[in-house]
Amino acid sequence: MANVAATAKERRIIVAVDEGEESMYALTWCLKNVISQNSNDTLILLYAKPPRAVYPTLDGTGYLFSSDIMASMDKYISDMANGVMEKAKKLCREQSGEVKVEARVGDGDPRDVICDMVEKLGADVLVMGSHGYGWIKRAFLGSVSNHCAQHVKCPVLIVKKPKSTITGSK
Repeated sequence: MANVAATAKERRIIVAVDEGEESMYALTWCLKNVISQNSNDTLILLYAKPPRAVYPTLDGTGYLFSSDIMASMDKYISDMANGVMEKAKKLCREQSGEVKVEARVGDGDPRDVICDMVEKLGADVLVMGSHGYGWIKRAFLGSVSNHCAQHVKCPVLIVKKPKSTITGSK
């Protein structure tokens, strides 16, 4: 039985992470239920930095914000990405210890970043959290997980956090 585990194909498991507690719950769930302790699994943490909003002036002569403000906005977004990744890596160390972890940060719409990275890295599984929006919010805001489930070529595991752990009620 040990030889079967030792010769098992490496799985590349991408977990999309963001600032929300839903993605950290999905990561925790993945570490407990998908990652094998004695395997060749590689966990790839993926964060999509949102595109910077560009606000041109009404007369078309320039941009609404100065270059200093734009640089501050870029730094804030990078700091946020670094913070999310550090939190996710710490969770991996605490809960799984030996799992191989890679971190990737992409720039752009999360739907596109995730789908492109899944294809580029040849992922075997994509794990995502769900915000649990109702159909009305989903119609207006869209659903990143739904989009990815329809467009990637690997299995997609969408983990929904139980309401009792979100609100703190039992």
